[in-house]
Amino acid sequence: MFKSTETIPVGIFDSGVGGLSVWREMLKLLPGNRFFYLADSAYCPYGPKTKEEIIERAGAITKFFIAQGAEAIVVACNTATSAAIASLREEFTVPFIGMEPAVKPAASLTKTGVIGVLATKGTLEGKMYNSSLKKYAKNIEVVQRVGKGLVPLVEKGKLEGGETERLLKSYILPMVERGADHIVLGCTHYPFLKESIQKIAGDGVTLVDPAPAVARRVYSVVKEIAETKGYREIPLSGIDLYKSCYCDTTFYSTGDITVLKNLARSIIPQIPDNLFLEIEV
Repeated sequence: MFKSTETIPVGIFDSGVGGLSVWREMLKLLPGNRFFYLADSAYCPYGPKTKEEIIERAGAITKFFIAQGAEAIVVACNTATSAAIASLREEFTVPFIGMEPAVKPAASLTKTGVIGVLATKGTLEGKMYNSSLKKYAKNIEVVQRVGKGLVPLVEKGKLEGGETERLLKSYILPMVERGADHIVLGCTHYPFLKESIQKIAGDGVTLVDPAPAVARRVYSVVKEIAETKGYREIPLSGIDLYKSCYCDTTFYSTGDITVLKNLARSIIPQIPDNLFLEIEV
């Protein structure tokens, strides 16, 4: 873990609350750092939207974050990463960290030679994902499913129950029946369904969440910026991880903030109301 004498403000955005699964992992590595989280809930989900629409939204959100002082931005959405991160890097000078398709670890660890990928339509059709398939899964059978309907369920806070279980079974069981022993969670919303997915898939199936790897990349970028500015690293002994973090994140939503508030508080219960703001971007 890294903590410097000064923080490096980082913006994190997703079409909704799913990017909190990435924020959660970032807190573990960067206690006390300044974060801004934006759920673009008024435009959720991104999956069915055109590339041009997603680029427009990503650009508007980036400008908002830069105005808040963000020095790095995490595109905590697989669909937005695939559609917009190249354009963002061309237009803006701040570093961007996107979601990496976790095909490589799944393909390298499979014992059966079969892996499953649960993702949005936009991600499965994206250049980044298909490039990963060609590079890392040449001799692997990949069972793909578009997780249609899952993002809205998470956005409504329906992480379990009959409706959620029925939908998940329709996607997960065909993967398991084909012999998949690793399933890639190709959308940041899906880790919040992890318990339900694991129950359906069984103990013999490993769920691959890319969020920890993305958090490690954010850690490296933040540390590099801090060192460039000459900020001094300070000891972490005595720091209560979550107490040091919760007050340094401000949460924004372009839609109803209720689910964002509830899900963020399922990670850190003591986040005060004044850190949740509904805005227009």
